[in-house]
Amino acid sequence: FIADSVIRTVFYKYFDPKEALVSNGIINRAIPTAAGKAATSDQNANAQSLSFVYPYGCTLDVNRSSAAVLSTGTTCFPVSRPVAAFHTHEESNGRLAVIGSLHVFHDSYIEKEDNSKILKVFMDFLTGSVDPNRMDAAEPDLSDYYPVPDHIYLSEQLKVCLSEGDMESSMIGSDFMRLFDQKLTSFDFAKWPKVLKAYEELNVKGERLSFISPSFEVPILKLQPAVFSPNFRELPPPELELFDLDDMFSSREVRLAQLKNKCNESDLEYFIREAGDACDVTSSLATNDRTARRILERMLHHLVEYKKNNIDDDDDMPHDDHLFDVPTGNLNVADFSDLEDYDD
Repeated sequence: FIADSVIRTVFYKYFDPKEALVSNGIINRAIPTAAGKAATSDQNANAQSLSFVYPYGCTLDVNRSSAAVLSTGTTCFPVSRPVAAFHTHEESNGRLAVIGSLHVFHDSYIEKEDNSKILKVFMDFLTGSVDPNRMDAAEPDLSDYYPVPDHIYLSEQLKVCLSEGDMESSMIGSDFMRLFDQKLTSFDFAKWPKVLKAYEELNVKGERLSFISPSFEVPILKLQPAVFSPNFRELPPPELELFDLDDMFSSREVRLAQLKNKCNESDLEYFIREAGDACDVTSSLATNDRTARRILERMLHHLVEYKKNNIDDDDDMPHDDHLFDVPTGNLNVADFSDLEDYDD
């Protein structure tokens, strides 16, 4: 295993560059054959027969005794470097499959691209069902590994811009401190006599410089705490044009009369619901239960309760039986002698 990281140089499908999608990384024709793909003599066609996701993995250093079967392809960096290899021991016939990523067969990536087919090929190789192609194993389509210098480390070293030949030249010698020019930023009194002589030549009186106090502009005013309560904005007046004032302030009788003039026989259910709203019957019902049937049931319940209360009140009143008692026995005509006065 090499201490590097495989990344994809061009974005496609996966946002993380380390989730490298390799579309032409098959370098042994036995892999597509074992996966059910038709292998040909064209190496480019075999390389593109299967694509796989190679997440958070590194490259391998494969020697001649092993067979490299997967590579990074041409769209990943490092370019065309092996990432998986098969090895078979000649004496014991033991088999070993190596891949440079732990996540390639993880649950998060096993169903993506052709990773499941590659896992099946690995299992077939370990069980002895598949052998790598010897021709491709002897001459794999791989590139040499080019290490990149550590520029950060080199930039921190002294004399990084000088080669060994420049240090040994007679121009520099062994004392390289002569290359640094310290005169540009030096502070000394070398020019002080010339400055004093310039006063006499220019007839300028040499006085001590006076101190000029600087004046700074204050862009922000001083903080003045408020000693009175803030004035809040008053609420806006009600938007009366959005309301029907006649409907809002009219009496119950007027609303029922307007509703009666507006509806006909086909609007019976609408009339009952609006009449229940005008009579404040629907306030005791749920919003989803304000149907015509429920309103009539509620009004009938109120009428029954009203009648029951009136009957109970009549039973509680004292009865004057003598007002309605009819005298028994013979009736006297003289008792009805004044009826003629009331005939008119």
